[in-house]
Amino acid sequence: MFHKEGQKIIITTFIIVVSIIVLANYFIGITWLKFGLQIISLVLLVLVLQFFRNPKRNVSKNFDEILAPADGKVVAIEEVEETEYFKAKRIQVSIFMSPVNVHVTRYPSSGLIKLSKYHPGKFLVAWHPKSSEENERTTVVINTPKFGDILYRQIAGAVARRIVNYAEVGESVQQGDDAGFIKFGSRVDLFLPLDSAITVKLHQKVTGAKTCIATTRVKKENED
Repeated sequence: MFHKEGQKIIITTFIIVVSIIVLANYFIGITWLKFGLQIISLVLLVLVLQFFRNPKRNVSKNFDEILAPADGKVVAIEEVEETEYFKAKRIQVSIFMSPVNVHVTRYPSSGLIKLSKYHPGKFLVAWHPKSSEENERTTVVINTPKFGDILYRQIAGAVARRIVNYAEVGESVQQGDDAGFIKFGSRVDLFLPLDSAITVKLHQKVTGAKTCIATTRVKKENED
């Protein structure tokens, strides 16, 4: 299953690859060069297909949990001053997506969209400390039943040049549903209340709509 954001690129790549294979077969007489070019073209098509894959995720919705909004690796867990919306301290959890990860952004929690804003900006590498504030990005705030307002940002990186955001203010969204897409690698930042119980570790690999990023303190204490 492939994401709708990749349809044009997949079709265009398929046409180009088929054309290269056919033309090489007729016009290139050197065997190793012909087959080499054809194999490289097929590898390119496979890479494009894997980049735009959109695996179906069966989500067990839970108001007490914040799920990973994207596939990737946790590169930051820290208390920061969030200056755009909260203007107060929050726990930031950042997930870096490499080009081989699934690049679908998914809603980390069910709730009501209170803010959805696009910011033009730079294209610093996604792990740069200032990328969250200076890169091209979108900011989305969801009012959730248990965590109150949470914020996530889709951040473009040095390679990613296209952010797609589906969130609309006033819309009621469901945990795990498609929230957008970032083309060709980047990161997603989550900003959660200080009393959230973070359940992931630094450098841990996470799966969008599957891995629990945080729970409520109440739930953690009851489990203890």
